[in-house]
Parts: sequence; structure tokens; C-alpha cells
Amino acid sequence: MKSVTTFVICFLAFLLTTCTPKVAQKITTSNTPTFGKNVLIHQGTTGFGPCEPSIYINPKDDNKIVAGSVLNNVYFSDDGGVTWSKDQLESSYGVYGDPVISADSKGNFYYLHLSDPDKKGWSSQKLLDRIVIQKSADGKTWEDGSFMGMHHPKDQDKHWIGIDPKTDALYVTWTEFDKYNSKNAKDNSRILFSKSTDEGATWSEAISINQFDGNCLDDDRTTEGAVPVAGLNGEVYVAWSYDNKIYFDYSKDSGKTWQDEDILAVQQPSGWTFDIPDIGRANGLPILSIDHSQSKHRGTLYLNWTDQRNGENDTDVWLSKSTDKGLTWSKPKRVNDDPAGKQQFFTWMSVDAATGYIYTVFYDRRNHDDSQTDVYLAYSTDGGDTFTNQKISETPFLPTSEGVFFGDYNNISARNGKVRPIWTRCDEGKLSVWTSLIEF
Repeated sequence: MKSVTTFVICFLAFLLTTCTPKVAQKITTSNTPTFGKNVLIHQGTTGFGPCEPSIYINPKDDNKIVAGSVLNNVYFSDDGGVTWSKDQLESSYGVYGDPVISADSKGNFYYLHLSDPDKKGWSSQKLLDRIVIQKSADGKTWEDGSFMGMHHPKDQDKHWIGIDPKTDALYVTWTEFDKYNSKNAKDNSRILFSKSTDEGATWSEAISINQFDGNCLDDDRTTEGAVPVAGLNGEVYVAWSYDNKIYFDYSKDSGKTWQDEDILAVQQPSGWTFDIPDIGRANGLPILSIDHSQSKHRGTLYLNWTDQRNGENDTDVWLSKSTDKGLTWSKPKRVNDDPAGKQQFFTWMSVDAATGYIYTVFYDRRNHDDSQTDVYLAYSTDGGDTFTNQKISETPFLPTSEGVFFGDYNNISARNGKVRPIWTRCDEGKLSVWTSLIEF
């Protein structure tokens, strides 16, 4: 009997020691997000420096992150963005800015950019003759790359990529100019689409998917800003700006065929080109995303942009959503929650495929009466019905547009509650690229 009693006592002690920590952990767990420190990724020099940053978290390992910036900078972190290494991307097709970073379900990273095959810049006869994509299996070493859309002497610009998480098919859209900056009414712009099903080794013949062509002046009447996303069951969705409107098109068969008539998703009063004091042009081109999570908002499409419908001194961030695969869109919701009369601009959006939470990052001047600029994160946990605004930059910066190219966009990536925005600062004419360590 003594041995049985001893066994029972030991068994009860075992249960207490193994169960008690789990109960305590459950009680103390909190869903409150943490907004960590700002991290400098790249400090530039006076004049032309790093800008137009792009960032993406590896779906297989969210500690591995790749980022890029103009013209050919590439950055890698294997500790969730705490520390970064810097390198220069090279390709036989040339690397000429507009960096776009993404990754497939296998953990392969992709870096898209503009071309400059004869390395002569704006004096080149072949500048922007194609869209180039380079692949990396580890985020540090990069293949020479492949390309799509070479229709020389037409110019290829403003690309973005969407990747199907089920098939790893790569979808790329961009703007083709008959002749960039041409005032000739016979020169037009259009939205092109191409896909790859072999990790970017080969690409389908580029096809035009827009109903209405634009001009070539890189302004409100140019078709521009196309962002593709993969649907839940082989669909491809794309949205872009043209003529003070945001248009939407879709394919039900992985990009083989597209609708004859584009859908007018939302009006964009004042258009997508506008000026912000001490920045210059701060375009409001749309960002399209979709909820791939298992939340109740699964499959919802989200459209994020900025415009000046409330006046040139009151640029705002907007969101519209569709729950019927883009056929109809909700009334635009103002994302920034400050009183009217301040500037919010350069927005970008990411939807976490694990939670369905929506994250937008943008510049914000709500706290200042001059051109001092903060960086804000606005997030929604209820499918875009409400947004919480949080300042994430530790200090404001005071930009100058004199002799400084500030770029056309920032970026953000969210994965498994890890949120990594990326943005450009300007201090005394020197550009730098930053991120912030945010956890949900």
C-alpha cells in the first residue's frame, strides 16, 4: 500500500507541475501589439540616395526578410529585421530602380526592377526596354534574372507582382508607354500582364488587359499603378488609376482571359498625381490586396489609395473593399483619423495571410504646422470597418525637394503577426531607409 500511495502522490505532483504553467500562460497572454524601435537599414548621402523601398517577409521563415531601394540596393536580415546586410544587385539586363520584392511559398525571393542593358542611364537607347526579375533561394545570392514585355522601342515601367500561394504562379502587371513623356496624341499607355509557372525562368507573352488606353505623360490621364493579386481559386485581380478613377479587372483562369469591360471601382477626385510641399509629386496610385486567411473576411478584396478630394491641403488615405470578387465596391472609408486639414500621403497596404488583419503605412503631418513629417501605421482587425492609427516613427523629419528625388512609394509586409513597414527619411538633404519592429 505504501508504494501505491507514493505513486499516487508523485502522479498528482506531476500533474500539478505540468498543468500549472499552462494555466498561468493562458491568463497572462495579451493581444496588445508591441511597437518596437526604428531600425536604420541604409544611410545615404546628400542628393540622390536610397528611396522607393520595398520589403517582404519569407513565408517559410518570418525571420528572413529581404528589402530593396533605388537604384540597385538589396538588403537582407535573418533576425526579423533587427540587423541588416547591404549589397548591390547586378544583372546583365541592367538594374534601374523601381525595386519590388516578393517571395513564394517555397521561400524563394524575387526582386523586380527596370532595365538598362547598355548601362548608360537616361542617355541609353534601350533604357526601360523590359521588366527584369531576379530570383534568390536564400535572399543573399541572386540569379542573373529573366525578363518580360520587351517591345523595344516602347518603354516598360511601374510594375508590381502577385504570387499565388497555392501554385506559386508569378503574376506581373505594369505600364507600357509607346514613348515615355510623349505629347503626341497617337502615343498611348496601357496595362500589360505576364505570368510565369516555373519560378520566373520563362514568361508568357505580355497582353494588354485595360479597356481604356491613356496618354504617355505620366500624369492623371496615364494608365498607371497596376497591382496584381492572386485569388483563392486561380483568379487574378488587378487595379490601376486612370482619368481620376480607379479601374479593376479580373481573370477567372489564372490570367489566360480577361473581362472585356473594366469595372469602375471608385472615383479618385483630383487624380493620382498631386504635389505635397517639400516632397514634390506624391502619387496616390492604388494598392490592391486580398485576405487569404481563414478569418470570416477570407476572400475580401481591399483597395487602398490617397487623393485630394478634400482639398490640396488635406490629402487623405482611403480604403474600399469588395466581398463579391470585385464586382461591387464599398463607399471609400477614410483611414487616417485626425481632424481635417492635414496631409497624409504615400500609403501602402499589406494583409496578413495568417490573421486577415489589414496594415497600412503612410506619411503624416497631423502633429505639425509645417512640413515636418511622421510615419504612421493604421491597422484594422475587423475587415476594414474601423482603423487604429499609431505613430511609428520615433522622430519627425523635415524633407526638402531641392535636388532630392524622394521617390514614388514606400512599402509594408505582414506575416504571422510580424509587421515590417519600410520608408524613406530625408534629413538635411540626405535620404535614408528605415523599418520598425512591430509585433501583433
